[in-house]
Amino acid sequence: MRDLFRDSMYGNIVRFVTRGRVFAFDEKTDAALWERFIDREKSARMVTYWRTHHLRHFIGTPRQFGEDEKGVKDGTNSIASDETYDYEGQRSPRKARRSYSENDRYIPHARTWKDEHQRNAATGVPVDPDKGEDVSVITWYGKDDPDSTAKKAFITFLICLLTFTVNLGSGIFTSGSVQYATHFGVSQLEATLALCVYTAGDVIGTMVWSPFSENCHIGRTLVYAWTWIFFVFLQFGVVYAKNFGMLIAFCALTGFFGSPVLATGGASLGNIYCSSKRVYAATIWVLVSFCAPVMGPVVGGYAAQYKGWQWTIYELLWISGFALILLFLMLPETSEAAILYRRSRRLRELTGRSDIKCAAEIEYDRKTKEKLVMECLVRPFSLTFKELILFVLNLYLALIYGLLFIWFESFSIVFGEVYGFKLGAELAHSVSLSVYSGSAVRWNILSSPSPSLHRCLFCTRSHCLYKHRTSRPQIHWIVPIVGSSFFAIGAMLLQCSVVGYIGDAYPRYAASALAGNNFWRALFGAGFPMFATAMYRKLGVAGASSLLDALSVLFVPVPFFLYSYEARIRKASKTARHDL
Repeated sequence: MRDLFRDSMYGNIVRFVTRGRVFAFDEKTDAALWERFIDREKSARMVTYWRTHHLRHFIGTPRQFGEDEKGVKDGTNSIASDETYDYEGQRSPRKARRSYSENDRYIPHARTWKDEHQRNAATGVPVDPDKGEDVSVITWYGKDDPDSTAKKAFITFLICLLTFTVNLGSGIFTSGSVQYATHFGVSQLEATLALCVYTAGDVIGTMVWSPFSENCHIGRTLVYAWTWIFFVFLQFGVVYAKNFGMLIAFCALTGFFGSPVLATGGASLGNIYCSSKRVYAATIWVLVSFCAPVMGPVVGGYAAQYKGWQWTIYELLWISGFALILLFLMLPETSEAAILYRRSRRLRELTGRSDIKCAAEIEYDRKTKEKLVMECLVRPFSLTFKELILFVLNLYLALIYGLLFIWFESFSIVFGEVYGFKLGAELAHSVSLSVYSGSAVRWNILSSPSPSLHRCLFCTRSHCLYKHRTSRPQIHWIVPIVGSSFFAIGAMLLQCSVVGYIGDAYPRYAASALAGNNFWRALFGAGFPMFATAMYRKLGVAGASSLLDALSVLFVPVPFFLYSYEARIRKASKTARHDL
């Protein structure tokens, strides 16, 4: 529990105020601790072979927290495995090279010369004056490092809570659209803009904030904390909006500042779990993100009916305020690059040695600030549009997400006008989506998306056909609700597969890749509701559902294309891993 407080925003403030006396780090109480866990293999390669264009040969991919690996974590200070990774995440066979153990020559705080060459303090290896650079690369303090084995269950809960809250907002804005129209004197179509601009804010926000969380100088927690503060307080602007334009502006800003967790949350979970356990964490995270917008109309529907549309925002404000308290007090940093960078900075201040660095810091120091900013701004778009496998997966998932939001807009028509439900009751049927989606969790046990894509193909297509054949007064209302299970299970399997695949195939830039995924989903989610109500009124429930089913037919070849060519396309990529 102390580790959670120590590494949170609250712990950083307390440590700053008390000048490090409270929530002190381990290296301050044990001055020799960090010296026992210097990565001597990387340090030796740095002093011997370093050149900028050789960076990819020794900068590893982020190691998963708590993974029981040999090498650095068991105290031998050799390479962590028999293979190395380049900066793009590619695995390459390990060449025969000397392993530097504790028995090698080690000079803690001095520089010696032999044959007119300076020696590295950590390894005793002479520094090549032409190719090398004198750097001592730090790593984890063994497999029980409190920074690497942070309380995974609580972090998972908090990331899921943040994700649930942001996605809940989209459903809540849907439930209040009728009241928006009445209160501000606008049409129903114009009132739908509240949901659309909130979702559009998510689109822009994930593409802006998530790449910065991959920077070792920033990290994930700072992005979460500062954007969440704005997310909470901007909701007051929505509640007290004086006109419709003010409401729309604050809805857009609220979505923009609440968006980082929608992409970075998956990357954070990927940081704290090893590859064999990551699929389970991703499944829980996807389940939460899927159920939240489904539950939003239920949570907000009754409040809008009995208290007015402002109370729907109050509900969102209560949940997000509670999440802000937990985030401020107990959310530690999860990015390996950021954790080790801050550790190297503390060690430089503690020892006065300028050669102590981490691998991520070495990489970033070689780039100009202008190049770093451009990379952060361009990377999500580059991955989204240049990586064919990501483009196809994101487009396929975006269709399902668009159908989900059309489903929300059809609630009032199908269950209000066809079956005569009241506002709260007509939205309560949406709980069926979240109930049935939970049954899909135990199915998602494979890291490869291909098998799950075949299962969800039938489920996602059949729900539209089932709905337009059963949504009529002569048929009991429970029948279309049961039909929702096909959509819930298929969509859940698809989203779990895509998120898990992105985390495994693009481990280094998972946040940026997931931001692109959210870009497509939110783009369809913002656009589809604009024509949903008019489509159902013009074509009727049967005609509109048939049209959506025909649209989904266009994507039938996608799972078979991925099954046949996914590995070939991925191996041709310069960014994706080739060893899945």
